[in-house]
Amino acid sequence: MKILKSSIKDFDERLNILLLQRKNKVQSNLKSVTDIIKDVKKNGDRAILKYEKRFNQNKIIIPSIKQISKSIKLLDKKVKQAIDLAYTRIYKFHSLQKFKNISYKDNLNNKLEYKYIPIESIAIYVSGSTASYPSSVLMNAIPAIVAGVKRIVMINPGFEGKQNPAVLYAARKCKIKEIYSIGGPSAIAAAAYGTKKIKKVNKIVGPGNAFVSQAKREVFGDVGIEGMIAGPSEVTIVCDRFSNPEWVASDLIGQAEHDNHAQCILISKDKKLIEKVKVEISKQLKEIPRQSIVKKSLMSNGILMHLSSDKKIIDVVNKIAPEHLELNIINYKSFIPKIKNSGSICLGKYAVMAMTDYNVGSNHILPTNGSAKYSSGLSVNEFYKRISYINLSKKGIESLGPSVITLANYEGLAGHAQSVKKRIRSK
Repeated sequence: MKILKSSIKDFDERLNILLLQRKNKVQSNLKSVTDIIKDVKKNGDRAILKYEKRFNQNKIIIPSIKQISKSIKLLDKKVKQAIDLAYTRIYKFHSLQKFKNISYKDNLNNKLEYKYIPIESIAIYVSGSTASYPSSVLMNAIPAIVAGVKRIVMINPGFEGKQNPAVLYAARKCKIKEIYSIGGPSAIAAAAYGTKKIKKVNKIVGPGNAFVSQAKREVFGDVGIEGMIAGPSEVTIVCDRFSNPEWVASDLIGQAEHDNHAQCILISKDKKLIEKVKVEISKQLKEIPRQSIVKKSLMSNGILMHLSSDKKIIDVVNKIAPEHLELNIINYKSFIPKIKNSGSICLGKYAVMAMTDYNVGSNHILPTNGSAKYSSGLSVNEFYKRISYINLSKKGIESLGPSVITLANYEGLAGHAQSVKKRIRSK
């Protein structure tokens, strides 16, 4: 892993370069993604099947109800119970995010309303093929359910015609009836533009690999996407001399096993702690099944930082704007008001990122690649449109109209001014 010390002169410049290098890697797949999207728009299901055979050895686009039920029957009872518990907790937390419509009447008897209207149809992208994430089904679908979205479609790549039973069980728990065994940029294109077998949706949400993220950017405008860059994943951990190096190392490894492009950053004022964590990572790596992914992630994107002060730590965290932040320090309360950029923040030694990925209740679909500087994690808000309703009284237009006419004429919009004048004259 790369080592950075705030004592070196060009620290800030080196940090900027490392963050930019990773960002460029993640966003370097434009040409191939564009070609796939064009192919799906032109050739529909035939193109989808071609890419499924190529990347997932899969010939089934729509699994039958019988196939889904048979797969779910094989699922371990404990896994079902774990999904049930996570569903309950995530639903509870997200149900508290509901918005109230606004209705306001002024002294001129003009009525203004602002209503939250659920989006009609959404597709949730759930990574699959060689991996399975039932937790992502819940995190994507539950906020949409709470918002009142009527049509929820799940896109989840299978492998050799089979989808993961836990993913299918989570989808059934969320009452998702449309399930497509497709993945990658071609799946995003299918949801955005539709095919004979797949009806297009209004919005696509859910994290994926670099190719999926790029595809979502490509189709944005023709279809909505969440207001952030979701994936590949990241964690920044701030530690002190009281932190447990064994725990910290396991947190870094836990994030790195997601993806080759995942980024794990450790920050501390304590040099000894950093050294102990390095040793622990080497020990624990031997026990991890996804060892090769973890190694590649840590070697390519991992950073160990020795910083000189709390102020410098806070400045660096806000610059990184990590998806997940763990404040594994005694004085975390003093940091809270000063951290402005992060997708979620785990406070104290027991609040581990891995818990937030499953059943704490908060959402694990969060902004990455610095986008936490201007966006937030997935919430109920993502599945609403907001519409204003305006009902003007006769008195209202007569009182406010002359001021509008003045401004419209000043802006050179005579037609605006005339449309108001005509209504005032007709009194």
